[in-house]
Amino acid sequence: MEKNVTDFKSCLKPMPDILVSCRSKDGEDNALAVRYAGNCSYNPPMIMVGIVPSRHSYNMIKETGVFVVNLVSEDQREQYAYLGSRSGRDEDKLKALGMNVGEGVKVNAPLLLDSPVSIECKVVDSIMTGSHEMFVGKVEYVHAKEDLIKENGSIDYSKIDLLKFR
Repeated sequence: MEKNVTDFKSCLKPMPDILVSCRSKDGEDNALAVRYAGNCSYNPPMIMVGIVPSRHSYNMIKETGVFVVNLVSEDQREQYAYLGSRSGRDEDKLKALGMNVGEGVKVNAPLLLDSPVSIECKVVDSIMTGSHEMFVGKVEYVHAKEDLIKENGSIDYSKIDLLKFR
């Protein structure tokens, strides 16, 4: 027997649980948990992330036109929860967590160094879809832990224990 799904947030799975990091024009670093994300082009490589306009990071990305997508492993569950439940308006979340932060190579935004993969992106387009603005970012540079990179230069995702939303 078929049943009608009424929770539309759950209709397309799996969605990656990622952390998006960004920097304001004034040099303030921030990161937030994002559940609406995915590849949207392979040539050129592009990623789309959905951010609610009321989020502190939203204006940072609008002003600077760059962001970093950081994949999240299971051992980062607490950081993901913290970054998703507090606002950068109220505190320096990265400092409060003691997170290891590095500099982007191609974009002026922080990397979350404990993430297995960090993807630097430059905004090339965006669209308001209702609750979220979907930022389309052209992939400028991909960082991955050395042991995750295959001989052909691709990432071996089977070696990453990606966060699974419960």
